[in-house]
Order: sequence, then C-alpha cells, then structure tokens
Amino acid sequence: MPTMLPILTILFVLGSAATTPQQRDGWHAERHQRINDTVASRQGAVDLVFVGDSITQGWEGAGRTIWEEAYGPRRAVNIGISGDRTEHVLWRLDHGNLDGITPKVAVVMIGTNNISHNAHSTDEVLAGVQAVVKRIREISPNTRVLLLDIFPRGAHFNQDRGRITQINQALARLHDEAGVVYLPIGHVFIEDGGTITPEIMPDSLHLSTEGYRRWRNAMEPTLRSMLGEDDTKETK
Repeated sequence: MPTMLPILTILFVLGSAATTPQQRDGWHAERHQRINDTVASRQGAVDLVFVGDSITQGWEGAGRTIWEEAYGPRRAVNIGISGDRTEHVLWRLDHGNLDGITPKVAVVMIGTNNISHNAHSTDEVLAGVQAVVKRIREISPNTRVLLLDIFPRGAHFNQDRGRITQINQALARLHDEAGVVYLPIGHVFIEDGGTITPEIMPDSLHLSTEGYRRWRNAMEPTLRSMLGEDDTKETK
C-alpha cells in the first residue's frame, strides 16, 4: 500500500477560493483540452508530469530545448497553464489531466498567482498547494510528488518574496519521503545581494532559457533518484 499524506498541522482553510476547484474558459479551456488529448494519446505511456502555471508552461517556450533534451526521453507531459492558481489546477485534475496515466513522478510548482495582487491570504495559498498535492495522490496513489517551493519573484526582496518565504517554510512540512518529496530550489535564481537579474527572469517572474537550465540542474539529482534512474547521467 502506498504511503498516504500524513495528517498535517498546517491550517487548511475549508471552503476558501484557493481550495475550491474553479474552471477557466477561453484559450485556457482550449489548452486544458489539448492536455487531455495529449495524455489520452500516450495510452498510459507517461512517466513524468509537470504541474503548474505559466512558469511550468514556459518549458514549451524559453525552456523548450532543455525540455527536449532532459525530459522528452523520460516520457514527460507538461500540464502547466498560464495564469493558473491552485483552484484551477484542482479543477483540471478532476477533469481529465491525469486520466489513464500513472506517472512515476509529478513535479508540482504552483501558487505564485494566488499571491499576485493579494488574491489569497498566506494560509489560503498554503491550503491550496496542499490540496493540489493531496488530489494528485488521491487520483494516482502510486505517483510520487516532487513538490518545489514557490519561486521568488521581484528583482529585489519585497512583500511578495516575504510571503513566499513564509509559505515555503510551511510547505516543507509536506515532505514525507515515500509519497511527497519537498525540494526548495528557488535560491538558484537569486544572485549575491538578493537580486534576480533579467538574464534569469526577464520580467522578474518568468524564466529565461538560463533560468530553466538552473531549474533543471537543481532538480536533476532528486528527480533522477525518484525515477529510479542510475546516477551516471551528466547534467550539462
């Protein structure tokens, strides 16, 4: 039997917008359907999924070359959608994004849009991320979750970064090794002195090609272990 999520002391804000599945329309709905079509076309041949928002979807843009090299051979699917908050991911998980597949690992990085413009409180964001992890494990109990910290945003330390730090400290308590591995890698985007340069995040939020390279390199040893791969691959 797979190890289920432990009972957490983290506050779960029942009925909050961040934990209530919410559908989106327009091109977001179109991308959602394309994801479902891609997943169905794989006929179960998916070992790795990336779950998130525009930063995850960006593996198809600035991160495309790195994705093709690092994750294409691993039978990976990108189910990130720009602008998504936790409640949107929850709706997508309930409407086909994982149907018919049992990935070995789901990489989850979500929550920054819940923080934008104070859309949700710190506790609500935390509860939303927790709900996403829990839902993935409910849908696919044999899938391990590699939960990343919410990446820093803003060229310099600001209120959002402070809230992100607080949330990430609490997210670390989701780590239970068997089912969920928490991996904080956001520091790799920050230079000495606390700045995030345009070379890494051109708009102080979304990653450049070099930013995606840093993501890949920071995550690779843990991901390789979770996928059960040998340790002989060289990271470029």
